[in-house]
Amino acid sequence: MNEPDTAADTAGSTTGTTATATGTDGRDAGERLRRWRLVLGGGRDADGTGEALTGRDAAMDRTLAALYGDEEGAGVRPGPRSAGLGASAPGVARWLGDVRDCFPASVVQVMQRDAIDRLGLSALLTEPELLEAVEADVHLAGTLLSLGRAMPEASREAARAVVRKVVGELERRLAARTRAALTGALDRSAKIRRPRHRDIDWNRTLRANLGNYLPEYRTVVPERLVGHGRASRAARKDVVLCVDQSGSMAASVVYASVFGAVLASMRSVSTRLVVFDTSVVDLTDLLDDPVDVLFGTRLGGGTDINRALAYCQSRITRPAETVLVLVSDLHEGGIRGEMLKRVAAMRSAGVEFVAILALSDEGAPAYDREHAAALAALGVPAFACTPDHFPEVMAAAIERRPLPIPGE
Repeated sequence: MNEPDTAADTAGSTTGTTATATGTDGRDAGERLRRWRLVLGGGRDADGTGEALTGRDAAMDRTLAALYGDEEGAGVRPGPRSAGLGASAPGVARWLGDVRDCFPASVVQVMQRDAIDRLGLSALLTEPELLEAVEADVHLAGTLLSLGRAMPEASREAARAVVRKVVGELERRLAARTRAALTGALDRSAKIRRPRHRDIDWNRTLRANLGNYLPEYRTVVPERLVGHGRASRAARKDVVLCVDQSGSMAASVVYASVFGAVLASMRSVSTRLVVFDTSVVDLTDLLDDPVDVLFGTRLGGGTDINRALAYCQSRITRPAETVLVLVSDLHEGGIRGEMLKRVAAMRSAGVEFVAILALSDEGAPAYDREHAAALAALGVPAFACTPDHFPEVMAAAIERRPLPIPGE
């Protein structure tokens, strides 16, 4: 019987008409039976519904049974949570093609993740023909990156193509908004109160002094001048992204790499990207291409946050102009006390410190609550952040105003 999984639940609503609530019409009753049959699955007895499936419905049922079925006759091997996709990459590629034909992209991604997680198909992703058939998304990119050096040379170009497609879509979605938010924040943070004549922003100055309008002279007396500093070739702010590359942080690594590349493209921001597990790797020189950044990571392994922060601290030259973003679930394998002392020292020096538990659309992950509470006591709240919300968090950090924490 097919398990009532997310993909299976969706199956009943992807085709056909919606059943009405009356239940008096025979066609409505038949529609409900059809949808229950798709959700529940079943072999020859059709789980007691008596509903036979044909055409597109039968194709949908076959793809669901191959992944979620556990009955004899469903095309699966005996045993719990087994599947009939077998060890043949061409067979899996055909199955993936059937999934894409039968379901919308959002459901395809769910079923792909289930196939990888439940059936142990990670090894098959090293097959080029399989990579050409999958629906590219952030989770698949993370899985490919976790395979790393285990991937044969013949599959690496196909894997890079999948990751490049994911990165391209993320850049199109996030780049413009990020640049706009940070440019505005940088302009506001650069505002000066005693500008030179050529640097005066006359529109803002007039608005700030409307209370000083003298009607007899029909003029505004500007008691306070508002302006911006002259354009400088030097970066106004330094941003350090310190990203945990342990296995649970795969999606965060993908998003952080994209944001790092976007920030690096802004002349007014100096960006450094550091990834870590029990070792520390500085990927700043690769920021021109986030795909190179991602293939420079090594997902998996332990976690030494203290060592990573020590490296970042050693590279900070302008503490009062620096924003350090730690992306980690805070499961520290290093020296906890030293980590907290290091955070406190950087804060005292003027570094704006941001702790993000996950940079993804998945919500808050499992994280070390004791470490999160200790950071909060130092004035560094730790919270999960979606990619769409991240530009606002960065803008607030640059302006040194309270962070817009989701849910507060």
